[in-house]
Amino acid sequence: MKRELNHHYIGESYGGNQDWFRTFWMRIGGCGAETACESSLYFAREFGFTKLYPFDAGDVKREEYVDFAHMMEDYLWPRFTGINKLSIYINGYVKYLRDAGEYRVDVSEFSGDHTYEEAAEKVKEQIDAGLPIPFLTLRHKDARYSDYVWHWYLVNGYDDTEDGFKVKAVTYSGYKWLDFEGLWNTGCKPTGGMIIYTVNEETPGL
Repeated sequence: MKRELNHHYIGESYGGNQDWFRTFWMRIGGCGAETACESSLYFAREFGFTKLYPFDAGDVKREEYVDFAHMMEDYLWPRFTGINKLSIYINGYVKYLRDAGEYRVDVSEFSGDHTYEEAAEKVKEQIDAGLPIPFLTLRHKDARYSDYVWHWYLVNGYDDTEDGFKVKAVTYSGYKWLDFEGLWNTGCKPTGGMIIYTVNEETPGL
Protein backbone atom coordinates (compact mmCIF):
# COMPACT_ATOMS: atom_id res chain seq x y z
CA MET A 1 0.00 0.00 0.00
CA LYS A 2 1.25 3.47 -0.94
CA ARG A 3 0.13 6.67 0.77
CA GLU A 4 1.33 10.19 -0.05
CA LEU A 5 0.22 13.50 1.43
CA ASN A 6 -0.35 16.62 -0.65
CA HIS A 7 2.56 19.01 -0.73
CA HIS A 8 2.94 22.56 -1.97
CA TYR A 9 5.02 23.72 -4.88
CA ILE A 10 6.90 27.00 -5.13
CA GLY A 11 7.15 27.47 -8.86
CA GLU A 12 8.60 24.15 -9.97
CA SER A 13 10.18 23.49 -6.57
CA TYR A 14 8.69 20.71 -4.47
CA GLY A 15 8.52 22.65 -1.23
CA GLY A 16 11.09 25.10 0.05
CA ASN A 17 14.86 25.06 0.07
CA GLN A 18 17.19 26.31 2.78
CA ASP A 19 19.70 27.30 0.10
CA TRP A 20 17.34 30.22 -0.60
CA PHE A 21 17.75 31.73 2.86
CA ARG A 22 19.40 35.12 3.22
CA THR A 23 22.05 34.44 5.83
CA PHE A 24 24.96 32.03 5.95
CA TRP A 25 23.83 30.44 9.22
CA MET A 26 20.30 29.84 7.98
CA ARG A 27 21.60 28.31 4.76
CA ILE A 28 23.76 25.80 6.63
CA GLY A 29 21.65 25.36 9.76
CA GLY A 30 18.10 26.37 8.92
CA CYS A 31 16.73 22.87 8.28
CA GLY A 32 14.76 22.83 11.53
CA ALA A 33 13.13 26.17 10.74
CA GLU A 34 12.42 25.04 7.19
CA THR A 35 10.77 21.83 8.40
CA ALA A 36 8.56 23.94 10.68
CA CYS A 37 7.70 26.18 7.71
CA GLU A 38 6.75 23.15 5.62
CA SER A 39 4.59 21.87 8.47
CA SER A 40 2.88 25.23 8.91
CA LEU A 41 2.10 25.51 5.22
CA TYR A 42 0.66 22.02 5.26
CA PHE A 43 -1.62 22.83 8.20
CA ALA A 44 -2.71 26.06 6.51
CA ARG A 45 -3.52 24.36 3.21
CA GLU A 46 -4.89 21.01 4.31
CA PHE A 47 -6.52 21.84 7.67
CA GLY A 48 -7.44 25.47 7.10
CA PHE A 49 -5.25 26.69 9.97
CA THR A 50 -4.49 29.87 8.06
CA LYS A 51 -2.97 31.71 11.03
CA LEU A 52 0.10 29.52 10.63
CA TYR A 53 1.20 31.03 7.29
CA PRO A 54 1.14 34.84 7.08
CA PHE A 55 0.85 34.92 3.28
CA ASP A 56 -1.32 33.20 0.67
CA ALA A 57 -0.96 29.45 1.32
CA GLY A 58 -2.76 28.69 -1.93
CA ASP A 59 -0.13 30.48 -4.02
CA VAL A 60 3.24 30.18 -2.31
CA LYS A 61 5.84 32.58 -3.63
CA ARG A 62 9.54 32.13 -3.07
CA GLU A 63 10.23 35.57 -1.57
CA GLU A 64 7.30 35.24 0.82
CA TYR A 65 8.43 31.76 1.82
CA VAL A 66 11.92 33.07 2.57
CA ASP A 67 10.41 35.93 4.61
CA PHE A 68 8.44 33.32 6.55
CA ALA A 69 11.54 31.20 7.16
CA HIS A 70 13.29 34.17 8.72
CA MET A 71 10.24 34.74 10.93
CA MET A 72 10.52 31.10 12.01
CA GLU A 73 14.21 31.67 12.69
CA ASP A 74 13.16 33.52 15.85
CA TYR A 75 11.79 30.21 17.17
CA LEU A 76 14.18 27.65 15.65
CA TRP A 77 17.39 29.53 15.05
CA PRO A 78 20.62 27.86 13.93
CA ARG A 79 23.02 27.19 16.77
CA PHE A 80 26.54 25.82 17.05
CA THR A 81 25.45 22.22 17.75
CA GLY A 82 22.37 22.46 15.55
CA ILE A 83 18.83 21.66 16.63
CA ASN A 84 20.10 18.28 17.74
CA LYS A 85 17.30 17.28 20.11
CA LEU A 86 13.64 16.63 19.44
CA SER A 87 12.81 18.71 22.51
CA ILE A 88 14.42 21.83 21.00
CA TYR A 89 12.19 21.57 17.94
CA ILE A 90 9.13 20.95 20.10
CA ASN A 91 9.78 23.92 22.38
CA GLY A 92 10.41 26.27 19.47
CA TYR A 93 7.55 25.15 17.27
CA VAL A 94 4.98 25.03 20.06
CA LYS A 95 5.91 28.61 20.95
CA TYR A 96 5.35 29.59 17.31
CA LEU A 97 1.98 27.81 17.22
CA ARG A 98 0.77 29.52 20.38
CA ASP A 99 2.10 32.94 19.38
CA ALA A 100 0.19 32.52 16.11
CA GLY A 101 -2.96 31.81 18.10
CA GLU A 102 -3.22 28.14 17.07
CA TYR A 103 -4.02 25.69 19.87
CA ARG A 104 -5.40 22.75 17.89
CA VAL A 105 -2.00 21.30 17.05
CA ASP A 106 -0.11 19.35 19.71
CA VAL A 107 3.52 18.33 19.29
CA SER A 108 5.33 15.40 20.90
CA GLU A 109 8.41 13.28 20.31
CA PHE A 110 9.05 9.73 19.17
CA SER A 111 12.63 8.86 20.06
CA GLY A 112 15.01 7.10 17.72
CA ASP A 113 15.55 4.56 20.51
CA HIS A 114 12.28 2.84 19.55
CA THR A 115 12.52 -0.31 17.44
CA TYR A 116 12.17 -0.19 13.69
CA GLU A 117 8.87 -2.08 13.93
CA GLU A 118 7.45 0.47 16.37
CA ALA A 119 8.66 3.33 14.21
CA ALA A 120 7.17 1.89 11.01
CA GLU A 121 3.78 1.55 12.70
CA LYS A 122 3.99 5.14 13.92
CA VAL A 123 4.80 6.37 10.41
CA LYS A 124 1.75 4.56 9.03
CA GLU A 125 -0.43 5.91 11.82
CA GLN A 126 0.62 9.50 11.19
CA ILE A 127 0.45 9.45 7.40
CA ASP A 128 -2.89 7.61 7.46
CA ALA A 129 -4.16 10.41 9.73
CA GLY A 130 -3.05 12.96 7.13
CA LEU A 131 -0.16 14.29 9.21
CA PRO A 132 3.39 14.92 7.97
CA ILE A 133 6.33 13.89 10.13
CA PRO A 134 9.34 16.11 10.88
CA PHE A 135 12.32 13.77 11.07
CA LEU A 136 15.76 14.19 12.61
CA THR A 137 18.71 12.00 11.68
CA LEU A 138 21.93 12.67 13.57
CA ARG A 139 24.73 10.23 12.75
CA HIS A 140 24.48 7.19 10.47
CA LYS A 141 26.89 4.36 9.76
CA ASP A 142 25.58 3.82 6.22
CA ALA A 143 26.94 6.29 3.66
CA ARG A 144 23.78 5.92 1.56
CA TYR A 145 22.06 8.19 4.07
CA SER A 146 24.82 10.79 4.24
CA ASP A 147 22.57 13.52 2.79
CA TYR A 148 20.35 13.18 5.87
CA VAL A 149 23.02 13.20 8.58
CA TRP A 150 22.63 15.98 11.20
CA HIS A 151 19.57 17.11 9.29
CA TRP A 152 15.86 17.84 9.71
CA TYR A 153 13.52 16.91 6.87
CA LEU A 154 9.88 16.01 6.34
CA VAL A 155 8.40 12.56 5.75
CA ASN A 156 5.09 12.81 3.92
CA GLY A 157 4.44 9.35 2.51
CA TYR A 158 5.09 5.65 2.79
CA ASP A 159 5.11 2.64 0.49
CA ASP A 160 4.56 -0.72 2.16
CA THR A 161 5.25 -3.62 -0.21
CA GLU A 162 6.57 -7.16 -0.14
CA ASP A 163 9.96 -5.70 -1.05
CA GLY A 164 10.09 -3.57 2.09
CA PHE A 165 8.84 -0.41 3.74
CA LYS A 166 9.89 2.93 2.25
CA VAL A 167 9.25 6.52 3.27
CA LYS A 168 9.11 9.68 1.18
CA ALA A 169 11.72 12.09 2.56
CA VAL A 170 11.33 15.74 1.52
CA THR A 171 14.21 18.22 1.62
CA TYR A 172 16.03 20.72 -0.62
CA SER A 173 13.14 21.18 -3.09
CA GLY A 174 12.75 17.49 -3.79
CA TYR A 175 12.07 14.06 -2.35
CA LYS A 176 13.46 10.54 -2.32
CA TRP A 177 11.97 7.20 -1.39
CA LEU A 178 14.20 5.71 1.31
CA ASP A 179 14.33 2.24 2.82
CA PHE A 180 12.95 2.96 6.25
CA GLU A 181 14.59 0.11 8.12
CA GLY A 182 17.99 1.24 6.89
CA LEU A 183 17.22 4.87 7.67
CA TRP A 184 15.92 4.17 11.17
CA ASN A 185 18.63 1.75 12.27
CA THR A 186 21.48 4.24 12.21
CA GLY A 187 23.92 2.11 14.19
CA CYS A 188 25.01 5.28 15.99
CA LYS A 189 24.36 7.15 19.22
CA PRO A 190 22.84 9.57 19.91
CA THR A 191 19.82 8.90 17.77
CA GLY A 192 17.35 11.40 16.35
CA GLY A 193 13.74 10.44 15.86
CA MET A 194 10.38 11.81 14.77
CA ILE A 195 8.09 14.66 15.73
CA ILE A 196 4.49 13.56 16.21
CA TYR A 197 1.68 15.99 15.44
CA THR A 198 -1.81 15.58 16.85
CA VAL A 199 -4.70 17.72 15.63
CA ASN A 200 -7.63 18.38 17.94
CA GLU A 201 -11.08 18.92 16.46
CA GLU A 202 -11.70 21.98 18.63
CA THR A 203 -9.53 24.47 20.45
CA PRO A 204 -8.75 23.02 23.91
CA GLY A 205 -10.57 24.79 26.73
CA LEU A 206 -13.30 26.27 24.54
